[in-house]
Amino acid sequence: MSITVYGIPNCDTVKKARTWLDASGLAYTFHDYKKQGTDPARIAGWIEQAGLDKVVNRAGTTYRKLDDAQKAAIADGGAPAVLAKNPSVIKRPIVEHSGGLLVGFKEADWAQALL
Repeated sequence: MSITVYGIPNCDTVKKARTWLDASGLAYTFHDYKKQGTDPARIAGWIEQAGLDKVVNRAGTTYRKLDDAQKAAIADGGAPAVLAKNPSVIKRPIVEHSGGLLVGFKEADWAQALL
């Protein structure tokens, strides 16, 4: 199974997810979207699969710092471009695997999808 984990390495939730993957013996590729960026088309695919509300991290300080025009763009279909420019607004981690997509880290969901 091919697993790609998208996130930010110093995020606590990403650290927990990576620790869980390592402990479960699952090989994965890590994509640091702060350093490597994220393609707006990929973000659009995530939104299509999981939904806007699941992909956008509205609880973080980066989202709260967005101006009203950026927040409006997220709601009006411009989310991929805004999230690509502000990767901290993307919920973490996002995992692409052969069976689909996981957003956030919930051990039971991950075990069901990946083990």
